[in-house]
Amino acid sequence: MTPRKSTQKSMQTMKPATAAKKLDVYLPATPAEFQEGVVSREELNVLQADPPEWLRDLRRNGPHPRSVVAARLGVSISGLARAGVMEALTTDEIDEIRTDNPDWLERERATQAEVRRQAADQKQQK
Repeated sequence: MTPRKSTQKSMQTMKPATAAKKLDVYLPATPAEFQEGVVSREELNVLQADPPEWLRDLRRNGPHPRSVVAARLGVSISGLARAGVMEALTTDEIDEIRTDNPDWLERERATQAEVRRQAADQKQQK
């Protein structure tokens, strides 16, 4: 006799690191309950649609994961690494880098612009 398949759909869950990545937040800065649990797809949808105060604060002030830091500075994650920026940064720290406009930032922005131009050229040729 073969087991019957349940007609109830199983709840899809994800690790906190995956949920943090989808929410664009730095996992170590999230509340302990978030870091230690699992997040269902439904819970993730609720967090995205109606973020609690801790999530709004993290998105506003950071610390931000490197993907967000790179996007806000207009460079690639590799560009951050080449500049020695390996840690999460707050919004104030990102703003300070923008204000200081160091040589590495100008160089990496130019590199990023060139990569985007080449990608656009390749797309247009196809």
